[in-house]
Amino acid sequence: MTDTLTAPSGESAVLESVPRGFLAHDWQPASGGRTFEVRNPATEEVIATVADCGAQDALKALDAAAAAADQWALTSPRDRATVLHRITDAMIEHRERLARIITLEIGKTITEARGEVDYAAAYFRWYAEEAVRPHARSTPSPDGKSHIVTVAEPVGPCLLITPWNVPLAMAARKAAAALAAGCTAVLKPAALTPLSSLVLGELAREAGAPAGVLTVITSSDAAAVTTALLADPRLRKLSFTGSTPVGRLLLQQSGARVLRTSMELGGNAPFLVFDDADLDLAVREAMIAKMRLGGQSCVGANRFLVQEPIADAFAAALAERMAAIRVGSPDLEDTELGPLADHRAVDKVRHLVEDAVARGAVVIGKADIPDGPGHYAAPTVLDHVPADAAIMHEEVFGPVAAIHRFSTEAEAIAVANNTEHGLASYVMTSHIDRARRVAARLQAGMVGINRGLVSEVAAPFGGIKQSGLGREGGPEGLHEYQQLKYLSMPGFNT
Repeated sequence: MTDTLTAPSGESAVLESVPRGFLAHDWQPASGGRTFEVRNPATEEVIATVADCGAQDALKALDAAAAAADQWALTSPRDRATVLHRITDAMIEHRERLARIITLEIGKTITEARGEVDYAAAYFRWYAEEAVRPHARSTPSPDGKSHIVTVAEPVGPCLLITPWNVPLAMAARKAAAALAAGCTAVLKPAALTPLSSLVLGELAREAGAPAGVLTVITSSDAAAVTTALLADPRLRKLSFTGSTPVGRLLLQQSGARVLRTSMELGGNAPFLVFDDADLDLAVREAMIAKMRLGGQSCVGANRFLVQEPIADAFAAALAERMAAIRVGSPDLEDTELGPLADHRAVDKVRHLVEDAVARGAVVIGKADIPDGPGHYAAPTVLDHVPADAAIMHEEVFGPVAAIHRFSTEAEAIAVANNTEHGLASYVMTSHIDRARRVAARLQAGMVGINRGLVSEVAAPFGGIKQSGLGREGGPEGLHEYQQLKYLSMPGFNT
């Protein structure tokens, strides 16, 4: 089924080629013709209706993935890499179209949306190159009586569940690694942002991915879809990016069948600024760490821990920068911040700011937001945030920078680690010894040292504690979709 989405005047040129159905062996409508609406968070208007898949539809998608699994696993790494290179090229060719779709479905500024398309394409390029690099070894046993051979094999059909905040790039990070490893995949995007994943499925098919290698299902009832798929013995791997509570539930369900799992869950990233830091650099990187994705990032700086001697200057400079942010329609080239995902995100930001102020925090910088419709939240800087404020323990997932002051290095590390999460941390200091020492003691899977951006296609992305399991990106991301088989061969001396 290749009917196109309906859309308001002015948007139809961008949306007209997005498939309406879900992708199994081919494009199909959901059972009973069910659909759900997709809204533009900048206008709150409906921009599309897409297939609302249930358990029956999800199993059709898995049927296709399972049917294609053996042949795709036997496809040579070079041929798989060729398909991934073609997907890369297709994404670059459709860069503006994809960026406009991302902007419409989640409100990301058009500039940042273009960057996301580039980032997504880079994952397909990286894993096209990684596909032909074998992960195996061959060595004699210590006693010489046998020879040890290990072979990396695809784990089998995978379920990839992606979030709404980086809809295309997170789909790419998972799908590119899975396909490179020789796995087939069922991709289930977030209900807020299904459109870019539907286009990805279309581009993958046009690039030569055989039917069933990458299927795409959209649904407003994630529980029904995931429960059906996780219970099916043909599914062998789950990769999920989302909240920690949902991740815990999925781990419980996966445990019943001992599924391989990768979990990229919530974060509560501390951004440590020591008194020897370069102030201009610290503020610049703080803006990147805080405002990337409009503050809606699991690795975004959530708590700014600033040493007392530099705190006044840092707070004033950050407040000035945040107050000057241009908030507006995300499709305009000069807009720096668009809306948040939905009204729930705005309500959460408001609640956390009010709680912090009630506990003694002070608002020292705040930008203007547009009048009228849209889920907008004002970029805000809070100073003197106490340790018991809710924002010190919950992801704000919005454009609010909370500054908590500290005196000693030991105090900063203790506050930074006082969280169940351990995804990312940031350290700003001019002393390399301090950087290494603090990084070693921070309980996080990733540490940015004098950098506010840690995401990189060639690096392993992931956390510790309740921020998840496994890694995405880099060669480590490919290994998540492979299982090792050990062959015991006769030794050379037997």
